Amino acid sequence: MAKPSGGGGGGGGLLDLEHHFAFYGAYHSNAVNVFIHTLFVWPIFLTALLLLHLAAPSAHAAAAGAAVYGAFYLLLDRRAGALAALLCFLCWAASAALAARLGFSAGWKVVLVAQLFCWTMQFIGHGKRAPALLDNLVQAFLMAPFFVLLEALHKFVGYEPYPGFHAKVQKLIDEARKEWEDKKAKKMT
Repeated sequence: MAKPSGGGGGGGGLLDLEHHFAFYGAYHSNAVNVFIHTLFVWPIFLTALLLLHLAAPSAHAAAAGAAVYGAFYLLLDRRAGALAALLCFLCWAASAALAARLGFSAGWKVVLVAQLFCWTMQFIGHGKRAPALLDNLVQAFLMAPFFVLLEALHKFVGYEPYPGFHAKVQKLIDEARKEWEDKKAKKMT
């Protein structure tokens, strides 16, 4: 499989998987943090779609949101992107079923509780490092579900978008973390 467009981690384009993964990975190198994100990122996505179903039930905003995410992941990596797109579709279907079953009043309460709990856990998981969304909101929101999926696929089945992907982005992550540590140390002096 060919490398993603942009090829390097030097701030490539929209479809540069190495760049996106390294950016997000630099904020999530602690195993506990990655585990917490793995548990809570997809429920945030699902309940965000539920919110769209409740707020604009006839506008198809939830379907459009799920389709945009799924298409983006497919463009980043065909194999893992197909799985991510399927998960996006399943989240859309589940959120539609929940919206129909719960209705507006109960649905909003579910969204509120789930979002508050999941986001609280996300922030707790970061410890001393601020979340990625504080530096790049769009990239953080777009990459979070795909990042945790790629991490789980790598951990459990050894998946890589192409041979050497994780070794290459780990170097980029290490560089970014060192830069952050240097800036942090400089501020303290």
